[in-house]
Amino acid sequence: MNQLADRFVAAVAAGDVATVTSIYADDATIWHNFDQIDQTPSENVKTLIGLHRALTNVRYEDIRRTIVDDGFYQQHVLRGTARNAELELPAALRVYVSNGRITRLEEYLDTAQVAAAMR
Repeated sequence: MNQLADRFVAAVAAGDVATVTSIYADDATIWHNFDQIDQTPSENVKTLIGLHRALTNVRYEDIRRTIVDDGFYQQHVLRGTARNAELELPAALRVYVSNGRITRLEEYLDTAQVAAAMR
């Protein structure tokens, strides 16, 4: 499970759409606390592309992960450069995995911190 999680985080940080897509189950759902809308993998990949347009030097640091029977919990700090300002965004994930693929991802973050960095 740690290998899958590491591979996923590395792919997101790199903007590797093909790898992210391959890790998601075809019918996966991706949910964010700030809008409470379930995204499909293809919708989520558009979000990933937008992230990499807005930020450079994207990285996940201070990762703390707990493996559970059906996936993992992860806390981390997403860091990157936005408009020449550094973004530090603490976030948490609850990820459900079946047959080696992510079936549901729930992401919790504070969008006010994103807005401040984008000014």
